[in-house]
Amino acid sequence: MFQICTQFLEAENVPVLAWPHVWDVLDRRIRQRVPVPTNIQQLRTAIEEEWTNIPQATIDNLINYVLRLYFC
Repeated sequence: MFQICTQFLEAENVPVLAWPHVWDVLDRRIRQRVPVPTNIQQLRTAIEEEWTNIPQATIDNLINYVLRLYFC
């Protein structure tokens, strides 16, 4: 669904802001693991570990960034 919406907006030349979110942070942290998870159980464990290790400052920065964009 996301891809369909993105393609439609691009085709109609609708400008779209890239909104950072915590899932991007989590995705990067998972991909940087050595070794990367190779099965569902390893992925689940990695997600749980990385989720709890995201610094609160990172989350605060994402929130503040979105608020700055919203109130501009």
